[in-house]
Amino acid sequence: MGFVKGAWKVLVAIKDGLVLLAMLMFFGLILAALSWRPNPAAVTDGALLVKLDGVIVEEPENIDPFATVLGGRAPLKQYRERDLIRAIDTASTDDRIKMIVLDLASFMGGGQVSLEQVGEAIGRAKAKGKPVLSFATFYSDAAYMLAAHGSEIWVDPMGGAAFTGPGGSRLYYKDALDRFKVTAHVYRVGTFKSAVEPYLRSDQSPEAEQALLAVYRPIWDNWQATVRKARPQADIAGLIADPAGAVTAANGDLVKIATDRKIVDKVGDRTAFGKRVAKLAGADEDEGPGAFKHTNLKDWVAANPAKTGGDEVQVVTIAGTIVDGEAGPGTAGGDRIEKLLHDGLQRDNVKALVVRVDSPGGSAFASEQIRRAIEEYRARKIPVIISMGNVAASGGYWVATAGDAIFAEPSTITGSIGIFAVLPSFERALAEYGVRADGVATTPLSGQPDLLGGFNSTVDTFIQGTIEHDYRRFLALVGKARGMSVDEVDNIAQGRVWDGGTARQIKLVDRFGSIDDAIAEAAKRAKLGKDSYSVKYLETEPDPFEQFVSGMFAPAEEEKQASGLVARLAWQQRAALGQVLGDLNVLGGAEGVQAWCLECSGALPPRHVARADASWLRALFKG
Repeated sequence: MGFVKGAWKVLVAIKDGLVLLAMLMFFGLILAALSWRPNPAAVTDGALLVKLDGVIVEEPENIDPFATVLGGRAPLKQYRERDLIRAIDTASTDDRIKMIVLDLASFMGGGQVSLEQVGEAIGRAKAKGKPVLSFATFYSDAAYMLAAHGSEIWVDPMGGAAFTGPGGSRLYYKDALDRFKVTAHVYRVGTFKSAVEPYLRSDQSPEAEQALLAVYRPIWDNWQATVRKARPQADIAGLIADPAGAVTAANGDLVKIATDRKIVDKVGDRTAFGKRVAKLAGADEDEGPGAFKHTNLKDWVAANPAKTGGDEVQVVTIAGTIVDGEAGPGTAGGDRIEKLLHDGLQRDNVKALVVRVDSPGGSAFASEQIRRAIEEYRARKIPVIISMGNVAASGGYWVATAGDAIFAEPSTITGSIGIFAVLPSFERALAEYGVRADGVATTPLSGQPDLLGGFNSTVDTFIQGTIEHDYRRFLALVGKARGMSVDEVDNIAQGRVWDGGTARQIKLVDRFGSIDDAIAEAAKRAKLGKDSYSVKYLETEPDPFEQFVSGMFAPAEEEKQASGLVARLAWQQRAALGQVLGDLNVLGGAEGVQAWCLECSGALPPRHVARADASWLRALFKG
């Protein structure tokens, strides 16, 4: 009887705790509802403060607020590339904005194409007479690519600069799989389809090394050329070539290196930087030393909405991994994208479509689902232009075959025309403990693929045959779209990745140009006048519940992103855990046949680090 009473008390305590938590969340939601939306009226004369404490992305993903609570760490903020560009461009011609301030102390990067586009906007603002001042504790490749376009670069006395270039290591699991007696059944087509190598090898193949170096080298050359053009006085070559020698010569003083080589202009803490800005934009006397009058980025974006109405050039975004189902934004769920396109096609004023692709691919099924939905526009004689961002590879290129023309940038990573599937089996691991599988079969495929008893030769032949068929289909789609024979496509396919410059030479891309160039081309083909149309982005509205809850818990942590060199490196190591989880997910085979350029994922900014699963808590509050 005492046990029952004790158990009852525990259950009551749990119930009371959940009620209390629900009440706290309810009132928190009310507070968030009053404060989370940007205020278009909060525009004041002074500086436009562009505080980038996160990453630049093509399409921000939905943030799981419950995982934030359970994981004890807020996700990185995600800043939409086009919002940044519009904010900077509109600020450059507005008399209320005296200057632009880039706060890059907690900036964690972005894809190179995104950085180039935002950097060009900064350069346009400077050319129109707007001072652009930047501040950071430490300048990495990404932060410096933006700061170099500005007027004045400040660094904290405890900071510095270092440039690493693209590249890095991947994990290879063959020895671990052998040790634990797990068999990875890999089905692929393509000499260069190195996405599956981690399950077959203990190191990188010569073909993978050749392909990646051929991509990374021109992209790194583009970075250096962009920085030299934007800031010719900066001596970056010596620091890039011999960073150890530079540090030794400066006795480890990274700030001295940065100032001596004119990589930065001024050394000062945030207060000193703020006082400099206050001289140009006006001091905010109510906020204390170093405070200056300014308008926040989100308020400025809200105060300068894009044009609407009239004939439409629609834009749909394929961002992140392409997956089956409703996933997204930030992930391209096939069902979700198909519905967006279907609904967009029902609008009477649609005249053209631009497909913005920033994806390393993913599910072959979902890629084909999206491609067919795009083809519905062409079936109605509506022009379709593809605009490639940082990455448009594998399934991302599959989608691109539906366009009338393809725009890319020299730093775009594309190609990777090939597919694969990976499935594990555990018969060797079970046999180690004396467990064996046996049974009866009525056909050669009965019970196959058998993850516990092992695969037979029939299922191996069956799956490999479907992979080869889908690869030939992929080649045929590319050939038809690009006016090439299947053999010609096969010569440049085989899963190999290409930089945008080379892709244009081998006819995978038609022209260089930004998304604005693609929109202008779509309007031209639709015979629309220059100022006679609006751009309609086909997007999934964010979940208000998730936004509210995220707003309750995230702000206290958002100010604590890595800022110094060591802290930044530590954060990158935590983010690398996401690679392990992704690789294991592929090994699980749950995603089916993949048109995925796994090696291209490094060209996109890490959106978050691994965190706790909170599906149970989300279900509790959402029913």
